Amino acid sequence: MKVDYDVITMGGGLGSAALAKILAENGKNVLVLEREAAFKDRVRGEWIAPWGVAEAQTLGLYQPLLQSCAHVTPYWNDVTQPLRDFRTTTPQRLPSLTLYHPAMQEAVLSSAQDIGAEIWRGATVSALRRGDSPGVSVARDGRVIELTARLVVCADGRNSAARSLAGFETQRGSQKLLGAGLLLDNLSVAQDANHVMLNPFDVRWALVMPQGHGRARAYLFYNADVERLQGTRDTTRFIDECVKGGMPAEMYAGARPAGPLASFDMTETWVDHPYRDGIVLIGDAAGASDPSWGQGLSLTLRDARVLAENLLSSDDWAAAAHRYASARDEYFKVTRIVAQWAFDLLFQRGADQARERALRLLAAEPDRFPDHFFSGPELPCNDDVRKRFFGEI
Repeated sequence: MKVDYDVITMGGGLGSAALAKILAENGKNVLVLEREAAFKDRVRGEWIAPWGVAEAQTLGLYQPLLQSCAHVTPYWNDVTQPLRDFRTTTPQRLPSLTLYHPAMQEAVLSSAQDIGAEIWRGATVSALRRGDSPGVSVARDGRVIELTARLVVCADGRNSAARSLAGFETQRGSQKLLGAGLLLDNLSVAQDANHVMLNPFDVRWALVMPQGHGRARAYLFYNADVERLQGTRDTTRFIDECVKGGMPAEMYAGARPAGPLASFDMTETWVDHPYRDGIVLIGDAAGASDPSWGQGLSLTLRDARVLAENLLSSDDWAAAAHRYASARDEYFKVTRIVAQWAFDLLFQRGADQARERALRLLAAEPDRFPDHFFSGPELPCNDDVRKRFFGEI
């Protein structure tokens, strides 16, 4: 049956644009549907782990990101540990990257368009159709357009509307912390390091992720005992809470807000096997891990690569999409398990005795902490790893 496109992707973010780029490079007819005419600053992930940077290299996005918006941060500055250089301590031998999310979206979408993908901005999907010739109903320029494709890819984020339209059941993990983020200018921090202070006994975790030229995205993860941080009026209180968690006050001296302050729930959501009947989910639409651990952009890049490689290696796209979904289930499961270990040991109420024992051992042997968040979900994830992290062996 004749279709309008090989692939239609919903959402113009990193996953959708990265997938469109690699498929268009290989001769596929791809349409990207993006609701926003211009991307706005919202508090979202802006850090790519070294293992995710390796994925960006494979997708041919590393240099475009560096040239347009990415800032290289090779060091991890945990104030309780020696400075870590990712370029010598991860299997990838690569730094992490920070970036301003709207600029990243524009850069990757432009890369896809330059290589031949078709981009529709200001396009809203009102319906999805599953089956042998899946399709979408798109509202654009005052009219509704019906389109078909060999495959429809939903990449519209953590609160995916497409996921519901396609009939996927969303799973939710146990309740986690709240997180707040704020873009700041004029921070007094080294620009080549991610700065971190984790305070498990006061349930605070503060981070500063520089983006270059004195600008950084600051985060605070906290429990419900703290009144929700939201809006301009809470800027001073946000900084005070970061300092209360152990971050040096001088780091924020003279800092000026450069974007909105917002809080969000850190609890993970996902679907099991994110493919059915011609509809596939990638990125946060397929599953969003606890954002505390910064895996979202790296997982999205991997999703784009794994799906593209499976599609390009087979004429049976249903089988290829099933292979992607099975692979996604596995590496997301590892990410979710390790994140749950970290939450249980570091932040779960009532775990102070186990926490004290484990933290003493971690201070002496930092490699007890599972390195999946930096080095990727291929690392072993078994009970021995968990017991060593928890100080049980």
